[in-house]
Amino acid sequence: MEVTELVQAIQTLNTEDVFRPRLDAQQWRTFGQYLTRHELRSGDLLVKQGDHDRTVYFLGQGSLQVFVTGGVPGAARIAILRPGSMCGEPGMFADTPRMANIEAMTACVIFALRLQRFEELIARVPGVAVEVMRAAGGVMAMRMRANLQRQVPSA
Repeated sequence: MEVTELVQAIQTLNTEDVFRPRLDAQQWRTFGQYLTRHELRSGDLLVKQGDHDRTVYFLGQGSLQVFVTGGVPGAARIAILRPGSMCGEPGMFADTPRMANIEAMTACVIFALRLQRFEELIARVPGVAVEVMRAAGGVMAMRMRANLQRQVPSA
């Protein structure tokens, strides 16, 4: 799977918390240069609750589940993420412990945007970086609103 297929998945995902930056084709190609591709097996943990990690992830293929441990019974699973979804976005905004676990439910292809690479994007292509940050903030705001209504933490 290439970044172009990830972009297609992002652009066709139809959820309330969709990552939807206003980027043209060239800006998407530029953004893609800052992502690193990784493969997960079913059962692999992508994010561990309590860890400190400043990486944002984009799901290209497969499905991920977001869940918490030690919470209220019945509220452990927060979400199931489909291709095109973003996860770990709070790490883009603050150096705080991860609030939930994210685990591969199937074999997955994910693309990671590490803080150091995002800072390079900010320095080299600030317009793209601002648009990515705006869209990530939108995802986080929608998820926080939904989780407040359901009274569960965010990933």
